[in-house]
Amino acid sequence: AAMFLINRRRFLAMALSLPAVASAAVTAPSQAAPSDLIETMLTRAHVPRHSNELWVLIDDQEATLSVFRGNALLERFEPISLGRAGAKTQRVRGDNVTPKGEFRINRFNYESQWRTFMGIDFPTPAHARMALEKGIYSQTDYEDYFDYYRRNGHPPQNTALGGAIGIHGLGSADPDIHGRYHWTQGCVAVTNEQIDRLAELVGVGTRVVIR
Repeated sequence: AAMFLINRRRFLAMALSLPAVASAAVTAPSQAAPSDLIETMLTRAHVPRHSNELWVLIDDQEATLSVFRGNALLERFEPISLGRAGAKTQRVRGDNVTPKGEFRINRFNYESQWRTFMGIDFPTPAHARMALEKGIYSQTDYEDYFDYYRRNGHPPQNTALGGAIGIHGLGSADPDIHGRYHWTQGCVAVTNEQIDRLAELVGVGTRVVIR
């Protein structure tokens, strides 16, 4: 069986605080124009939460994955591969888009076909809010999202936004293709050597910014 390490206490505590967010969305004026909440959040996501924070920055334009301690760069991996359809703030199931946003690593699978898979908590509450505003989620879908999160301690993976997004190695995939094209279905791929090194640096709860 796959080895999944989930910090349930951290994420359950987070999920229990989410209904307030849902309530705020429900009472928002229905005539309000859809906003790009993720883009707004990304304007400040690259700032460390504290001087010693270990965090990951994935840059779509540069095709790089950087690991920071506070503002100090520890490691940079390049080139990386993202979704075949690029990176966008709004992702829907099956569109091969890598979601932009601010995430946390919430599980590790060391028996993945991609060598190691580090799952992130997509879709986040902010992605769910945007999906509601843009009509991708119905009000029922939105409420079901928070109900699932509250009960399970992690976001549902089978909604209209899709799931199973993370950072992984190549496994047996072709390194030459990896070096030339974005080829994933929405994940972030690095080489097998790089995923081994990354797994030594990060853990469950590490913040990941994709921009």
